Amino acid sequence: MDIRELDKQYIADTYARYPVTLLCGKGALAYDDKGKEYIDMGAGIGVNAFGYADPVWLSAVIEQASTLQHVSNLYYTAPAPKLAELLCQKTGMKKAFFCNSGAEANECLLKAARKYAAGKKGAEYSTVLTIKNSFHGRTLTTLAATGQEHYHELYAPLTPGFVYAQAGDIHGVMRLCQENKVAAVFFECIQGEGGVIPLSREFVQDMASFAAEEDILVCVDEVQTGNGRTGALYSYMNYGITPDLVSTAKGLAGGLPIGACLMGEKVRDVFAPGDNGSTFGANPVCCAAALSVVSRLDDDFLKTVREKGELLKAAFDGAPGVKSVSGMGLMLGLETEKPAAEVVNACLEGGVLCLTAKNKVRLLPPLNIPAGLLDKAAGIIKTACAE
Repeated sequence: MDIRELDKQYIADTYARYPVTLLCGKGALAYDDKGKEYIDMGAGIGVNAFGYADPVWLSAVIEQASTLQHVSNLYYTAPAPKLAELLCQKTGMKKAFFCNSGAEANECLLKAARKYAAGKKGAEYSTVLTIKNSFHGRTLTTLAATGQEHYHELYAPLTPGFVYAQAGDIHGVMRLCQENKVAAVFFECIQGEGGVIPLSREFVQDMASFAAEEDILVCVDEVQTGNGRTGALYSYMNYGITPDLVSTAKGLAGGLPIGACLMGEKVRDVFAPGDNGSTFGANPVCCAAALSVVSRLDDDFLKTVREKGELLKAAFDGAPGVKSVSGMGLMLGLETEKPAAEVVNACLEGGVLCLTAKNKVRLLPPLNIPAGLLDKAAGIIKTACAE
């Protein structure tokens, strides 16, 4: 029985997989079981920040795994506090909670926001305002936070306590905050799963200013947009705001499962022992991998991400079959004349791995992808859009 037959027989039918079995990779290139080479423009949905088998990352993982692969959070280990220190130094945040995924990071963020508001204003201040077309995860609570009805229909009843504003409508945000006892506003600066749609700078700044005036926490979901993806360490840095809570995951550990909730001054001490926890959170190997990633995301490197993003945007602007290009850095969405799924399948045939996001082709290549490979991939994608 081959891999695909085993998958079909024994794995839950939650994924519509492409007919490709990947065996190995190096840098931005992946190889299937027939030896075919692919330029990976998806990076595991933005996870493989430095591509496959990056030597610095690999060395950090092997060194840590050979000494201490896991202990419980009842004991101290070195990688987690070092990672927390680095993240706080780079962001100005004050403390971090580590978990396993973006959904868990968002759960932690929501817990922190509600606990802070309950202590400051009263337990009735539990509502969280999110933005329509957002996506925040697949747990029952993060699905409830997600501003898309499709996700709500599958598993009702969901966790109560969420209201949804239209992106760009600051008056709608203000009205909902006046009509409800709101603990926090919670948003993605770029709606990734919603179609790679950036919020406007004016709207984000107005929302943050209003929230600060009302002592409503400003919370940013950086699960997909974080860790250098947009050409800034975190996407909110492109918007000139300072959040109270930030969630992140995906590219943080360059291919190993980790999530983090970063807490600002207001909420730095909101948790006490026993208030939250995670068996695998702060896993030493994952934290060592994350240290190897975050330590390299300096200003010079982030500049290269922005430059590659601009080159990629320019390659698609006005290209036949491409109606529009959205996004920042190396997080781009292509609105195409043909259905996005058709384009992605054609790219697959041509040796490029792409993603979709609603009606768009989504590109999330490794941050260090060589310019030559980026140019080659762009050519194949443009051909797929035009034909």
